[in-house]
Amino acid sequence: MTEPLSDNTADVIVVGAGPAGSATAYHLARSGLDVLLLEKTAFPREKVCGDGLTPRATKQLVSMGIDISEEAGWLRNKGLRIIGGGVRLQLDWPELASFPDYGLVRKRDDFDEQLARQAQKAGARLYERCNVGAPIIDDRTGRITGVKAKLGEEKREVTFQAPLVVAADGNSTRLSLAMGLHRREDRPMGVAVRTYFTSPRHDDDYLESWLELWDRRGPQDRLLPGYGWIFGMGDGTSNVGLGVLNTSASFKELDWREILKAWCASLPEDWGYTPDNMTGPIRGAALPMAFNRQPHYTRGLLLVGDAGGLVNPFNGEGIAYAMESGQIAAEVIVQAHARATPAQREIALQRYPRVLKDTYGGYYTLGRAFVKLIGNPKIMQIAAQRGLTHPMLMKFTLKLLANLTDPTGGDAMDRIINGLSKVAPKA
Repeated sequence: MTEPLSDNTADVIVVGAGPAGSATAYHLARSGLDVLLLEKTAFPREKVCGDGLTPRATKQLVSMGIDISEEAGWLRNKGLRIIGGGVRLQLDWPELASFPDYGLVRKRDDFDEQLARQAQKAGARLYERCNVGAPIIDDRTGRITGVKAKLGEEKREVTFQAPLVVAADGNSTRLSLAMGLHRREDRPMGVAVRTYFTSPRHDDDYLESWLELWDRRGPQDRLLPGYGWIFGMGDGTSNVGLGVLNTSASFKELDWREILKAWCASLPEDWGYTPDNMTGPIRGAALPMAFNRQPHYTRGLLLVGDAGGLVNPFNGEGIAYAMESGQIAAEVIVQAHARATPAQREIALQRYPRVLKDTYGGYYTLGRAFVKLIGNPKIMQIAAQRGLTHPMLMKFTLKLLANLTDPTGGDAMDRIINGLSKVAPKA
């Protein structure tokens, strides 16, 4: 490992110790680079999330060496149960060479800390309660060369310096904004709203998705653009929430917390999703989808996870793509670090956005088309009613929505999905 020149200097600074930042820091440190991982809060800390992890995210945890056994507190799930159009369909995760055939559930307050500690064990230097403010920019080159921050409860002003900085600071990504990278308005945004209830369904070993989200509070029932979820946490509680897209006309005018309450009230009473059983407040968060902030590399700054809009538009999943983009960014940085001149390093770094577009660009373009379609509640209703009666079609849909295919040697479904992703524009 490269010896740090000082406590405040490193090869790479990673801002934000969520899944994207911790994965980036872990893979960089494992490759021998000196990494500073700066987290504005202290662990454990809460984040709004469904807490359900697909096999895609599970694979990333395995590659980070995380102990995902049940003894270590992880609850495994077998697949997805889909409810809609009067039909209930239970689909197991596909058996693939590239991904495990199970997902996991873990609360985010604990999940993020596990990843950050794993990055620490690999050699990353973690600073908690480190609130990063302005980037330090070289007047001559316009490149970022570090960050200013306030450290600890006393908010001591410090500067950290490195030739490369990774923005893993989430959807709001103040660092990207300070570097002039603004959100693309032509990309979908979602909102996730969730809470926890004590429930007899806490040990359900399928993730549950409700494709029809009804608002039954007015004189006429309204079908809303989005889906509800119920994930058993295995600890006596269920995570119950909803994901909604901004493609609907009603997106801005509705109070989604109230809609979550109304939807919970429509569910069977013996499930326990009543106000008396709620164990915490209803919280919401934005889901930035389909590369909604670009470029993913500019002037010494790389964007990973939510900061770069890497949420899957098909299903709102962010953790898998946060960790994958962190691993991709780390691989690119390690290769760039080994180059002899600044010009050669820059050529290597410019590869990062190209790899992201090659990996996800076509698939995300398909997802954006899907989002436009289901923004119309009538289309969503027809899709739920007709599609769920065809198990083979739904098996295909599960692979498409969860992005679970074998890139080579897969079945006919894999080849169709991979082919569509290849021919779609990589915008």
